[in-house]
Amino acid sequence: MSTPAQGAALRVAVLISGRGSNLQALIDAIADGQLAADIVAVICNHSDAPGVERAEAAGLATYVAVRRDFASRAAHDEAMLRIAQEHGADLVVLAGFDRILSPAWTQAFPNRMINVHPSLLPAFAGGINPKPQADALAAGVKIAGCTVHIVTDDVDGGPIVAQAAVPVLPDDTVDTLANRILAQEHRLLPLVVQWFAEGCVRLENGRIVVPGVVPARWWSEV
Repeated sequence: MSTPAQGAALRVAVLISGRGSNLQALIDAIADGQLAADIVAVICNHSDAPGVERAEAAGLATYVAVRRDFASRAAHDEAMLRIAQEHGADLVVLAGFDRILSPAWTQAFPNRMINVHPSLLPAFAGGINPKPQADALAAGVKIAGCTVHIVTDDVDGGPIVAQAAVPVLPDDTVDTLANRILAQEHRLLPLVVQWFAEGCVRLENGRIVVPGVVPARWWSEV
């Protein structure tokens, strides 16, 4: 997988649709010196999303591209892709983005797009928050969690980079479980982006290998 030039920070484009809490986790990790990356563009597909305010407050290049403002879905998709390309993104991060992107994205950023999904994939693939969490509760699983995976044309089916697990408690509601999973997303996503910044994410025989780490060891007791 490609990496930034030696000495250069990883250039990241972040796509959001809602509150932008995972975007904030990336912003905070950069500010704390835990993530060697620059967020070069934030792209949102909803004009009223709170995440837009987060991005603007952080002084990031922020773009709102609403589907109804474009003649077609393809034109909307192309406009967002052009933004990421024009900003020279090394990595595209889907951080709570609520629509499926066209194959043009995976062609432009092969193995350089990641998504954070609120389940332990491949379980409860498809759907956005809170459907995977609700499906997990309905199934009666005892462990839930989140997954960061490579984006491919197979929805939620790309190679898994890392996962974080949380216990499902007897009195959990969809909201309490979702909040517990979200806390792990905030830990996991910046760490994975840092692995990309360090150039240590490898794709071998269809699986992701990150030498020197165990990318599924995180566990939340609360």
